[in-house]
Amino acid sequence: MIIDKAEVVVTSPDRNFVTLKLTTDDGLTGLGDATLNGRELAVVAYLTEHVVPLLIGRDAHRIEDTWQFLYRSAYWRRGPVTMAAIAAVDVALWDIKAKAAGMPLYQLLGGASRTGLLAYGHASGKTLPELFDSIRSYQAQGYRAIRVQTGVPGLKSIYGIASNATFEANKGVRYDYEPAQRGAWPSEEDWDTRSYLRHVPTVFEAVRNEFGPELPLLHDGHHRMTPIQAAQLGKSLEPFDLFWLEDCTPAENQEALRLVRQHTTTPLAIGEIFNTVWDYQQIIREQLIDYVRSAVTHTGGITHLKKVLDYASQYQIKSGMHGPTDISPVGMAAAMHLGLSIHNFGIQEYMKHGEKTNQVFEQSFTWENGMLHPGDKPGLGVELNTDEAGKYPYEQAYLPYNRLADGTVHDW
Repeated sequence: MIIDKAEVVVTSPDRNFVTLKLTTDDGLTGLGDATLNGRELAVVAYLTEHVVPLLIGRDAHRIEDTWQFLYRSAYWRRGPVTMAAIAAVDVALWDIKAKAAGMPLYQLLGGASRTGLLAYGHASGKTLPELFDSIRSYQAQGYRAIRVQTGVPGLKSIYGIASNATFEANKGVRYDYEPAQRGAWPSEEDWDTRSYLRHVPTVFEAVRNEFGPELPLLHDGHHRMTPIQAAQLGKSLEPFDLFWLEDCTPAENQEALRLVRQHTTTPLAIGEIFNTVWDYQQIIREQLIDYVRSAVTHTGGITHLKKVLDYASQYQIKSGMHGPTDISPVGMAAAMHLGLSIHNFGIQEYMKHGEKTNQVFEQSFTWENGMLHPGDKPGLGVELNTDEAGKYPYEQAYLPYNRLADGTVHDW
């Protein structure tokens, strides 16, 4: 089964997506998600100019060999662009192999380990009444676990919270739906960590008082704290029994998580900006985290992320795969198949795509009672409608960035 054709499709229905479509000489097709939010065209160039020429004529069945070839033959390894490109190839090959076998991909990965995947949604609000309304809205949509992001008094625009500027830039779409704003320059947001640390515990106390102790609550610190600040936040949130505290401090400094662990028992989720098992090696081995946050699309595909999660399972660390709207339906399907099959599944992030995106990517997954299932069509269960995709050309977009009150650029 030889790869006969490779196409890189860029489309921007509700946001920019990059999709790799492989076709074999016997007519089977496979899709891979190569989207890298805010840097999409870098992956397009890497695929088109470097990877696609190496794929034509290769045996589509040789997934592991192709992965190792693309990783090792480049010499300049790792990084988000390289690993997103490899992930797209890997997932497309798994899609083809499962279609050739006539079964859904999760069956090739060992079969289902559960009946469905618990997913969490993104609630937010600048004020408590607005936040409570958002939480109720997600509960009405069937979510049984909810991430809570809150406005901070004195800060006009911060991560995860809708603002007037982002409403205008995104044509009325809420910020927590898609933060990457179309335009020639990233938007600037403001930040004050001390104000945030004072305010967030009061918000979670109010949420628990309103919604009770049973609702699983999550929160994303989004890399904005120093290790000791992260430790302080984790400790202050312990009375409110979080499912996890995500990205509490920039995780490039892996030793920093030792300090956080010394001070808090709040579970920690890390890794959405990680690309390989080498990024996780120390923090998994030393049990400094509780959940692996990587996306299939940014971590070398199913082949590599499964190895990361198998390693994590030795230390009772579970999955919490990245799943906002910058993961296309192709990448989400790959995450669902992997999550359904592994033993150490934890939870799946799930932000619903817009209607135009759902017309471009025809999907077979189900969402019922707060649980996802990838469906039982052969392969990933996603097909690309190229006619619809062609209606939406690429539009330049950037993620925001932060500045402190004195003008210093800060982690967003």
